[in-house]
Amino acid sequence: MGQFAASVIPPAKAALRYAEGLVKDLKPEDGARLPKGVKCNHAVWALGHLSLYPDKLLQAIGRPELCKPDQRFEELFADKKECLDDPGGKLYPSLHEVMERFRERYNALLNAVAEVPESVFAGPNPNERMKEIAPTVGAMVVFMLTGHTMMHLGQISTWRRCLGYGPVF
Repeated sequence: MGQFAASVIPPAKAALRYAEGLVKDLKPEDGARLPKGVKCNHAVWALGHLSLYPDKLLQAIGRPELCKPDQRFEELFADKKECLDDPGGKLYPSLHEVMERFRERYNALLNAVAEVPESVFAGPNPNERMKEIAPTVGAMVVFMLTGHTMMHLGQISTWRRCLGYGPVF
């Protein structure tokens, strides 16, 4: 494992542990509910959204053979897709299914990051939209595994409180 991977994998694993903590005590039927009067992202949407990005990053680091795209997840959780209240559990996959996909895809990416040559991370970011905040592949990987992930996990933390769940820590 190179220096880059040794620097990014530990905080990324911490984010994964945080995600696990955020959902471990949730009632499955609450996973895709919106609090009354609050427009936010619920746990199912946030985790479904986050589960899309490992495959995009696997492409960027030259490991497309590890991708497992899911068209249903793309249609439901892509950037700019509205998070909807799903009281009957008919619109979205279950909290369990979404968390399993998030966990599996996230771990697949972390395992790949550990094996990728350092030179790959120094290359230019192929995502034109992100180049300003992340000019290199490595900067994009860092941002997506930490900043982007923790932003959405923070949404779940606040959402939990709105539904009456206590703090994770």
